[in-house]
Amino acid sequence: MELNGLQGVGKARLAALHAAGIDSLRDLLYAVPIKYKDLGAPVCVRDARDGERQTLVLERSEEPKLSRYGGRSRVTCLLRDDTGEIQCFWFNQPWMRDALQKKRHFMLFGKVDRSGRRPKLLNPSIEDKLRIVPVYRPIEGIPQKTHENLVAQALCFVTEICPETLPQNLLEHYALMGAAEAICALQAPQSMAQASQAQRRFAFEQLLLYQVAVREMKGVRREGHALEIPAGAEKAYWSAMPFTPTGAQKRALMEVAADMRKPTAMARMVQGDVGCGKTAIAFGAIRLCAQAGYQAALMAPTEILARQHFESAKRILEPMGVRCGLLLGGMAVGEKRAALAAIAAGEWQAVIGTHALIAEPVRYTRLGLCVTDEQHRFGVEQRTRLLRKAGETQPDLLVMSATPIPRTLALAMFGDLDVSVVDEMPPGRMPVRTRIVPQGKRKELYLFVRKELEAGRQAFIVCPLVEEDEADEQRKAVETHFEALCRGPLKGIPVGLTHGRQASAEKAAVMEAFTSGKLRALVATTVIEVGVNVPNATVMVVENAERYGLAQLHQLRGRVGRGAEESWCFLVAEENERLRALAHTNDGFEVARIDLEMRGPGELLGTRQHGVALLPGGVELGNLKLLTEASACAETLYADNADAETLQSLRERALETYNRAFRESSAS
Repeated sequence: MELNGLQGVGKARLAALHAAGIDSLRDLLYAVPIKYKDLGAPVCVRDARDGERQTLVLERSEEPKLSRYGGRSRVTCLLRDDTGEIQCFWFNQPWMRDALQKKRHFMLFGKVDRSGRRPKLLNPSIEDKLRIVPVYRPIEGIPQKTHENLVAQALCFVTEICPETLPQNLLEHYALMGAAEAICALQAPQSMAQASQAQRRFAFEQLLLYQVAVREMKGVRREGHALEIPAGAEKAYWSAMPFTPTGAQKRALMEVAADMRKPTAMARMVQGDVGCGKTAIAFGAIRLCAQAGYQAALMAPTEILARQHFESAKRILEPMGVRCGLLLGGMAVGEKRAALAAIAAGEWQAVIGTHALIAEPVRYTRLGLCVTDEQHRFGVEQRTRLLRKAGETQPDLLVMSATPIPRTLALAMFGDLDVSVVDEMPPGRMPVRTRIVPQGKRKELYLFVRKELEAGRQAFIVCPLVEEDEADEQRKAVETHFEALCRGPLKGIPVGLTHGRQASAEKAAVMEAFTSGKLRALVATTVIEVGVNVPNATVMVVENAERYGLAQLHQLRGRVGRGAEESWCFLVAEENERLRALAHTNDGFEVARIDLEMRGPGELLGTRQHGVALLPGGVELGNLKLLTEASACAETLYADNADAETLQSLRERALETYNRAFRESSAS
C-alpha cells in the first residue's frame, strides 16, 4: 500500500508528507512522536496544581468570547465542575470559539496557572478519552489529529512494513521488543513505561550499529608515515621542559610516540581533566614529528585558544628548533597571504590555528601529524578535512579532550580512536573553592571580588548563557552587564570585555591586556571556557549558573586555580542538586560521572549536536548502561565467529547508516 492509498491523503497532503521526507508507509511509521501528552487521571478544579499539565472534566459556564488585537486573537471561556470555576484561554486559535459552542461538556488537557484571583488553563487541548497522546514534529498542512489518523491506518500493516532487523537471540539476551511491537508502542503506547521500552529497543539497535561502524572504520586505517623518531626522544623532550612531567604525561607521550613510529596512521585521543597537562603532550608529539622531518597542524576551536597555543608553542617549541606559525580566519589579507606561503614552503614546522587550517587555499608540506584540541567541538567531517590535507598518505591523528569521561565510555563513544587517559594532576595545584551564591547575595559577592582585585589579583566574570541562535542577544547581555559593573561595584578598576561577536583583532587585544595584567577583570561569554591560562586569576564568577551543564561549569572553573594563590569559583544561582554536586568536588571524572547520571552521555559528549540522529523522530541516546551493553554486544559479535551472518548484516546496515562519516574517514 502507498501513502496515497490512506484515507484523507489527497494531492496537497501527499506533497506535504514528501516535503517532510515521508515517502512511504515505512517512513510514516518510523517518524515517531517527538513527545507525548500523558493525560493521566482527571483532577478537579480545586485540586489542580499550579504549573502542571493536567486533565480536567468541565462544563461550560458561559459563551466563549473571541477578541482580536494587533493581528492576534484570544478565545476565553469560563468552565466549571462541582469544586469551582476555571478560566480557559486559547491564544491565536480563533476556531476554538466555534468548537466550544458545539457542546457543553469537555475533557481539557493543559497547563494550570493559579496566579491571580481565579485559576486559569492555558491553551488546553480538547480530548475525547483518557490516553497517552502522541505529539508529532509539525508538518505544514498535516494537523496533529490528521497525522495520528494516518499513522493508525498504517499500523494495520506494521508487520509487513517494519520487518525485524535484529536476530532473535539478541532480542532475548538483551530483553528487547521486536521491531513491529516497538513501532506500535511508540506510535500508540498504552503506558509511558511501554513507550520507554520501545525507545530502549531502537536506541540499543542504533548504538550497536554505531559500535560496528567505528570498529569498521578502525579496521580500515590506511597506511601512514612510519616516522623515524630517535630512541629516547620522548625523554629528551621532557628534560628540556621547565617542569617535571607527571607519570600520566610520560605514559601518554610514550603511547603516542609508539603509534607514530608504526607504518599505520595513528588515531589516538588524549583525554583528562582541566589542567592535567594535555597541551604539553601534544607539543611533545609535534616536536617528535618535526624531528622526523614532517610538518604538524594543531586546530583549536576558538581564536583565543589558538593564539594561546601559539604563544605557548613559541615559548616551548622554538627553543627546541621547531618553527611555529599562526593561521586564523580573521587575519588581514596580507598577513594571511604570508602565512599561507610559509605553510606551503615548509617554513613553519608547527602550524597552529582555527578552522582556517582546513580552508581550501591551505597547502601543507609533508603533513605528518594533525592535532585537534577540544575533540567534542569538532565533528568527524572537520577532523577528516584536516587529515585529507596530507594528500595520499594519511597523517597521524591526535585529538585532545578536556571532558574527563570514564575510559569505558570513551572507548564506546570514540571506538575509532585509541585512548590515553591522563589521570594525574601536576603537583602544587590548589583545589578551587566553589560556592553557590543566591541572587540576593550578589552585592556581598562583588565586594569580595573587588577586594581580590585591589589586592593585585584578577577575575573572570562569565555572563548569562543565551541560546546559540540568539548571538546578538548574548552580545547585548554581556555588554549590559559589563557597563553595569563598570558603573557600579567595579567602578575605577580596569575591566575588559570579550565575546564571540568581536572582531579578531579586538578580541586578541583584550586577551593580551588581561593576560599581561593591564586589565584586572574580564567580563566574557563562554569564549574563555577552554584553554585560557592566566595564573594570576583567582576568581571565577558565573552568572545564572543554573543554565550551564556541569561539564561546562567545571571547564569554566578550570580557568582559575592555576597559580599559587587560593582561588574561588562563585556560581550565581539558586541552589540545586547539580550545583551542590559541583561545589563538593574538584575531580573532573567525578563531575563527569554525576553529569552522566543526570543528563546522559548524549548531552555530555555533544553527540546530539554532532552525531547521527538515532532514529527519525527524535529517539535520543540511551543511558550509560545501554551504551555499555551495546558496546559489549559488538565486542562479542566480533569475537564470536559462529554468528558471522548477524555480524555481516549489521556491518552492511552500519556502513549504510553512517556512510558519509565512513566514506570521508576511509577516503582521507
